[in-house]
Amino acid sequence: MHRAAGGFGGLRVNSRLLIPVPYADPEDDYTVLIGDWYSKSHTTLQKFLDSGRALGRPDGVLINGKSGKSKDKEEPLFTMKPGKTYKYRICNVGIKNSLNFRIQGHPLKLVEMEGSHTIQNSYDSLDVHVGQCFSVLVTADKEPKDYYMVASTRYTKTVLTTTAVISYTNGKGPASPVLPEAPVGWAWTLNQFRSFRWNLTASAARPNPQGSYHYGQINITRTIKLVNSASRDRGKLRYAINGISHTDPTTPLKLAEYYGIADKVFKYDTMSDNAPATASTASDKITVEPNVANITFRTFVEIIFENHEKSIQSWHLDGYSFFAVA
Repeated sequence: MHRAAGGFGGLRVNSRLLIPVPYADPEDDYTVLIGDWYSKSHTTLQKFLDSGRALGRPDGVLINGKSGKSKDKEEPLFTMKPGKTYKYRICNVGIKNSLNFRIQGHPLKLVEMEGSHTIQNSYDSLDVHVGQCFSVLVTADKEPKDYYMVASTRYTKTVLTTTAVISYTNGKGPASPVLPEAPVGWAWTLNQFRSFRWNLTASAARPNPQGSYHYGQINITRTIKLVNSASRDRGKLRYAINGISHTDPTTPLKLAEYYGIADKVFKYDTMSDNAPATASTASDKITVEPNVANITFRTFVEIIFENHEKSIQSWHLDGYSFFAVA
């Protein structure tokens, strides 16, 4: 909703100079923000949700705020010098749809995923889900001319596509109108995800008393299964986790804890570690209340996500750097 209201832009966080990164410094660093776009205002979209309706199909796809549908000659969004390597930070800043990103004729060498360095595999394209970010290296070693960056929707009956131009500094000639095809089906996404591997030898500059570099030897102290569901409560469309739909209390949670009145404002662990058998069904009644899980400091917790809905759900663990393992 922030983006629908006009908020737009990337926040770049670089590694400290004393922490080496597992690749040479690129010639330049570009931010690519892709996302679906709704022509309706954010207030209208909010009314849809409050009335129990879904957001529906987006009206288009944008790359850095542009649709790429102009009939005039497109100005290049980025330029590259022949023989140089560039870093592209690709983020899906949309509201609902997963997108596939690709560059004509140029492989994408994945080096970072959600701020963590990865084993450096090359891909023809990447599926980027809502809220997800990748960093890739692209080398300008092709014929000097213009090339299209392409972003298109995934898992939709009608595929929406947009483009933006990358130009070589000594380029002569427009980009080919033949766009690289996007993958089809969810199995392709799953197989690509399984190819991502965390680079455990990179950027480990901070001392870690927990010994978490030995990931295969971690003793898991707690397992939490989170099952999301969608249901209607008093006419409003609400999403729930393990049958509980979070709502903010009048007193902010951390403020209540600071003044020692948390027991008067909310309850800890109202959500069980294992979802009720009916938590994934729309017919199951949901409870609207603050949903706060109490987890012991410096313990290792295994979190399992389950989605039984017909649409993809994106999760974000705020304040924590985590890496999916299965």
